[in-house]
Amino acid sequence: MAKKNILIVLSEYGFWGEELIGPLDTFDKAGYTVTFATPKGKRAPALPPSMDPKYVDPPLGKSVTSKEVADKVKAIDKSPRLDNPLDISKLMPEMPYFCSATLIRDLEAYYKAREKAKNEVLAKFDALLLVGGSGPIVDMVNNQRVHDIILCFLQMDKPIGAECYGVACLAFARELESRKSIIWGKHVTGHCKEYDYHDGTGFMGTDFNIGPPPYPLEYILRDATGPDGAYIGNFGKETSVIVDYPFITGRSTPDSYLTGQKMVEVLEKGLKRFGW
Repeated sequence: MAKKNILIVLSEYGFWGEELIGPLDTFDKAGYTVTFATPKGKRAPALPPSMDPKYVDPPLGKSVTSKEVADKVKAIDKSPRLDNPLDISKLMPEMPYFCSATLIRDLEAYYKAREKAKNEVLAKFDALLLVGGSGPIVDMVNNQRVHDIILCFLQMDKPIGAECYGVACLAFARELESRKSIIWGKHVTGHCKEYDYHDGTGFMGTDFNIGPPPYPLEYILRDATGPDGAYIGNFGKETSVIVDYPFITGRSTPDSYLTGQKMVEVLEKGLKRFGW
């Protein structure tokens, strides 16, 4: 069986450690090759609270990071493995402004460049994973180039995994012509309202803390899935991972390893549905 190749997108403003470590451990054990990508090609840092087993998650009132996981996060945060990620800003074109005097030609060039990136670069990957944390709110969720990567994987009918606030990228990924969310009619999970913070865990590389998340992810996902889909929060249950092919979504930190496991099952066993 051919070795699988996974593209993992990380925020340059900080990812939650276990949400990378869980799937990455699982992919490594499966013998997969992993390539990292960031919005502007800068090295992605782990958020400090995700490396601290003494950090108490405010909504849950307990630590969500074991010493074992914290040690693994510290190791990957210092590892050269995260060096030299794929630069998404160079890989994918920027959609032209509509005030352009040559809009039609510019749009034609944009779609041609996107197709080229799909065929020459993205086609070699078997699946995509969007890692969560507070950082994605800053540079992934409303990033048109990240959306276009997602759309390319959707066109290629390849699995798309997303965790925590990374799931918001799926809600906003839409083709310009229809402007309809790609998770319309699908079943997904993500950070539920009961687990939202009153004060955020901060962002790396900034001198501000915006406080709570700027949007309730649950509400966005409920609206984006529409009447024939569903947001499934599984509040009160220890884990929440939903597979509604091609999407594999994980609610939060405790779901990280299970998200990776389900992505492997999708790739190896053809899993199409889980958790609903």
